[in-house]
Amino acid sequence: MPTPRETILTALADLLRTVPHVPVLRGEVLPDWIPPAGLMILRDSNPGEPGVTLSPLMYHYQHRAELEVIVQTAEGHFDRLIGRIGAAIAADRTLRGRCDWVEVEAPEPVDLPVEGGATLKAAL
Repeated sequence: MPTPRETILTALADLLRTVPHVPVLRGEVLPDWIPPAGLMILRDSNPGEPGVTLSPLMYHYQHRAELEVIVQTAEGHFDRLIGRIGAAIAADRTLRGRCDWVEVEAPEPVDLPVEGGATLKAAL
């Protein structure tokens, strides 16, 4: 039986897969080839320290999952993909009731030079 954490991360990966034509991987290394539409890699990260409610005793986590978004095309494509990811999450903030709230942080874009190839545009 999956844990609540795994259930939520699986639901998040499934939601991200609704973005058309962009594969979503879970915790994998960056592949040698990036599809033309781009690629997303969902990393589990660390749930951090729990908040505690004493009566009744309950632990509340603010788990920060990380999503790597990588494209090897023009700047406009990257921006559109980031927008589609944000729209998909905004449409289902509770992952069909599996969590209290999903919040998207601003992406931290970087350019990754590739020897003998086009530069990758990525964000975390």
